[in-house]
Amino acid sequence: MRLDRVFIILLFITSVIVAFRAGGIQVELQDYFIALFLFYTFSTLYYHLKVVVKQGSSTIDYTIPYSLGIALFVGPFGAFFYEALYMFTVYGIRKATKIADDEELLHTFYNTGAFALNGAIGYYLFQALNPIFANIPFGFWILIITIVIIMSYLSHIYLSIVFLLMGEIKTMKEALSFIKSRSILDIGKIAFSNGLLFVFLESKQWEMVVGLFLLNYLVSRSNIAINQTLQHKLERDKYEQMAYTDFLTGLYNRTFMDKKMDELNNSKEPLGIIVSDIDSFKLINDSYNHAVGDRAIQHFAATVQSFLREDDYLFRSGGEEFTIFLRNRSYEECFALVEEIRDGIKNTPAIAEYNNEAIQIPMTASFGLYYYKTNDALDIKRAYVYADQLLIKSKDLGKNRISAKNGIADIPLSSRYQ
Repeated sequence: MRLDRVFIILLFITSVIVAFRAGGIQVELQDYFIALFLFYTFSTLYYHLKVVVKQGSSTIDYTIPYSLGIALFVGPFGAFFYEALYMFTVYGIRKATKIADDEELLHTFYNTGAFALNGAIGYYLFQALNPIFANIPFGFWILIITIVIIMSYLSHIYLSIVFLLMGEIKTMKEALSFIKSRSILDIGKIAFSNGLLFVFLESKQWEMVVGLFLLNYLVSRSNIAINQTLQHKLERDKYEQMAYTDFLTGLYNRTFMDKKMDELNNSKEPLGIIVSDIDSFKLINDSYNHAVGDRAIQHFAATVQSFLREDDYLFRSGGEEFTIFLRNRSYEECFALVEEIRDGIKNTPAIAEYNNEAIQIPMTASFGLYYYKTNDALDIKRAYVYADQLLIKSKDLGKNRISAKNGIADIPLSSRYQ
């Protein structure tokens, strides 16, 4: 038999022995059945508000446990009966709705044993320490919080043992990290919920018990709704990022460039549009392979990006073609920066691996720069065409060149190279 199953069975048997040795239910049966009905009803209602956390191939369900509150009121035996009733109800729900996994019954025995045993431990700690804490200001709450902390760590210890035996956790360091992962806010929520429940149960304030359960339910529902909204936003942002990002370079892609063009089209700002292309890129692919070619593209993108400011934009607009939007600069500043970028590409070869050896790939690039002020008269996409035509001119003139035009001053076309 698997060791994790042995541990779970032993945990359950231990909880049964502790429950029966503690004696019977320690309040009047009428009060117990009222409390049992309320706890069972609201625990079942809370079941669908659980938070699921993945641990390897296993999942952990986090809800608000009421083991301590009911154990303090009725004792370990009554708490065990409640946990067994609730956990096997959950088992039935999961089987009926066909969401139970192959070891659902084993998980039910684990949950029953772990929560009932923790409730019993909390009960005995409270009985032993309450006389001491009763004479301390806020002693009751200090004791409840202390017990809940102990119970929380015990729960994680049980789980870490199971995961160690299953192989989901492989080292003691991972086990200790898992044990210490419980949220302080969760501990506080459990402590005050169980403490208030015990106070209300002791004084038989059933309406307050119902009110507290309803308050926890509404807060949990609200948190779930907020978390779902945030999750949906994160998913939308992730899909949007995927839609606008080039997978090879991590730069913005042509789709995002078109979107940004629409935004900037009539912004009335001076803009340097640069279209650039790696010279003789096909020769790199033919001489080596596409993996080396991809590394050359990544190097080119990173080199160009290193020269840009935060408010500039760099797009991979084609295979080895890139487009840059330089903002808030004069024409002279744009031209000087493009010269720096061209020199940076020329003087910094890409490093790639080919035939298990590191190789250097010298590169040059050609550039077309069109500078103008966005306005109604000239659509930005037309300005982009002008920059692309200037790139073609640089290629025709021998590559490794910059061809540029100042559309504001309408100065003559210029060309520079080294």
